[in-house]
Amino acid sequence: MPEADSPCGPHGAVREGRSSAGDPPPGPDRFGGGAATWRVTPCGAGRIGILAGRGIATACALGKGGVRTGKREGDGATPAGLWPVRRLYYRPGRLFPPRSGLAVRPTGPRDGWCDQPDHPAYNRRVRLPIAGSAERLQRPDRLYDLVIELGYNDSPPRPGAGSAIFMHVARPGLRPTAGCIAVPLPVLRRIAARMRAGDLVLVQGRGSLPD
Repeated sequence: MPEADSPCGPHGAVREGRSSAGDPPPGPDRFGGGAATWRVTPCGAGRIGILAGRGIATACALGKGGVRTGKREGDGATPAGLWPVRRLYYRPGRLFPPRSGLAVRPTGPRDGWCDQPDHPAYNRRVRLPIAGSAERLQRPDRLYDLVIELGYNDSPPRPGAGSAIFMHVARPGLRPTAGCIAVPLPVLRRIAARMRAGDLVLVQGRGSLPD
């Protein structure tokens, strides 16, 4: 049975009334203080959860492999742990430059992210094409129209430990991701507006699938 103060309802469902992401954007100084920790609480098997921080609490999609420690490339899991927020990417032509306390960079048609573990640029932004596997940051769908980069396995990257862990736009119905954290675009814009350099994202391990 879920705890009384848990955002997760019975059978791993997200409790009703837990989303406050639709409130008005903050004033310029309301969330302008020091660094904050955004918490991701998995529900049930860990494929959906609650993301909360800086006055926002919203349902989010997580990896189809649940939440786990010891993540590996291609396992579909969202890595449990405490990860720094790096920077924000947006797609020109689909979005105007977003308001954010993070460094903001546009993506271009040749921007990609290397996901080949034995490549020297593994888990790095790259200019396409490369002699190896990489995903495009400008996708045919809208999932990467707005992306918050998380500092998972990047200091330095460990081959095979997982790549391209982002916070990005969710699929309809909050369908599971390949390992990222995903929320609807209007919510992601509000999150981006409130995030600041130095913020952290804590992905809690409760609800993880076994390794």
